[in-house]
Amino acid sequence: MTPPRTYSNFINGEWVAAASGRTFENVNPANRNDLIGYFPKSGPEDVDAAISAAKRAYKSWKNTPPPKRGEILYRAATMLQESEERFAEAMTREMGKVLEEARGDVQEAIDMTFYMAGEGRRLFGQTTTSELPNKFCMTVRSSLGVCGLITPWNFPMAIPSWKIMPALICGNTVVLKPATDTPLSSYNLVQILEEAGLPRGVVNLVTGNGSDVGNPLLTHTDVRALSFTGSTEIGRKVSQACAASFKHCCLEMGGKNVIMVLDDANLDLAVEGALWGGFGTTGQRCTATSRVVVQNGVYKDFVDRFVERTRALKVGNGLDSTVQVGPLVNEAQRQTVESYVEIGKNEGAKLLCGGQRLSGGEYDMGWYYAPTIFGECDPKMRIAQEEIFGPVVSVIRCDSLDNAIEIGNDIAYGLSSSLYTRNVNSAFTAMREMETGIFYVNAPTIGAETHLPFGGTKQTGNGHREAATAALDFYSEWKSIYVDFSDKLQRAQIDT
Repeated sequence: MTPPRTYSNFINGEWVAAASGRTFENVNPANRNDLIGYFPKSGPEDVDAAISAAKRAYKSWKNTPPPKRGEILYRAATMLQESEERFAEAMTREMGKVLEEARGDVQEAIDMTFYMAGEGRRLFGQTTTSELPNKFCMTVRSSLGVCGLITPWNFPMAIPSWKIMPALICGNTVVLKPATDTPLSSYNLVQILEEAGLPRGVVNLVTGNGSDVGNPLLTHTDVRALSFTGSTEIGRKVSQACAASFKHCCLEMGGKNVIMVLDDANLDLAVEGALWGGFGTTGQRCTATSRVVVQNGVYKDFVDRFVERTRALKVGNGLDSTVQVGPLVNEAQRQTVESYVEIGKNEGAKLLCGGQRLSGGEYDMGWYYAPTIFGECDPKMRIAQEEIFGPVVSVIRCDSLDNAIEIGNDIAYGLSSSLYTRNVNSAFTAMREMETGIFYVNAPTIGAETHLPFGGTKQTGNGHREAATAALDFYSEWKSIYVDFSDKLQRAQIDT
């Protein structure tokens, strides 16, 4: 283990301490004796400095030709590739996900950076006809200004890249506030952008808690757009704060995702999907498969296989290549999981495996919890309705495709859903009827790709999407332009 070091904020192209001089600890969730480093415990004065720097930098960055912006992002992507293994190991150490998944997280940042670099030559608008003679019409994208970005701990490099890269390619400047549990991965990403040649002030990093850093970002009048990924509870407060000054606001929030398994499904494949969807990232994904709805004809067979495979999962430190499930991110998250397991027991769900924190040996040093399955769940139980964000899966019976769809849709969220079937008619019916922003056939509810829009319906989001070209619509505004070369006054709708 490397000795802990003290890290800095990145403001106006300089690595600086918090104005207060205070710091907070970044601890390995697999071994709480492993202190990764100290990060600035910033306050409103640091946020003000970062926003001021971003505002100054915006004047020249917005006028930098988009292909030139893209060249910088392309360099950053190649540099990320060169550091992928180092950054993945650092991510596993600070967040806990197994190393294979951490590599995927960094790869997603690489993919997004390359993708948005290419969009520097594809910020297309439209040309169209006019209703009047000798008049030309077109649309162009315009940048917004300073964008505040608030990101979570579960994808500590991928999600910042989802927000930073489209914001930059559209000509905006940014202030990033990463989660306090995982600031190192954001630090590494911002350092790469600096080394790739971003001008001073274009990207700024301020670490600290939500009340001292996040709230000033929400309320500052010079922040024109705010993108937030986190819980629905906090997202509602973010939306209300942004509404006061009419900030653009993108919310990506909770999920309670479902895999539906029909009698004609490939059960081996469905079990693999439920295993990866439910316990990948220790269930700490907004797209995690926390519900599995199984048709009566294969319910027992599916559950028997699912439980057997789950009991065989190896839990431990994610840096061990044989480990399949890492720790929870902190003790508070483990206590949340424990409370929901008790709720499930009290509601009458059948605990099939797991249901306890792991102890003894290395387990005593981290925040470990056994992968847990509840069977015979009623769709209305709290464990089948509320986001747990941990390794807990509720299995529910259904008697038909229509019943599965009804159960799948009967929640407050609408992020991701999945159907396992060999019947193309069933697949297309569910594809149409599921009220989610993402839908899979014969694959689990996780595994989004950067060139497709990411986001959900209902209490999962507010209509915007991350990733792909859909992200450009949030980080830019449309401007309609009319050029009249008739050399006379022409009045639309009047002189037609």
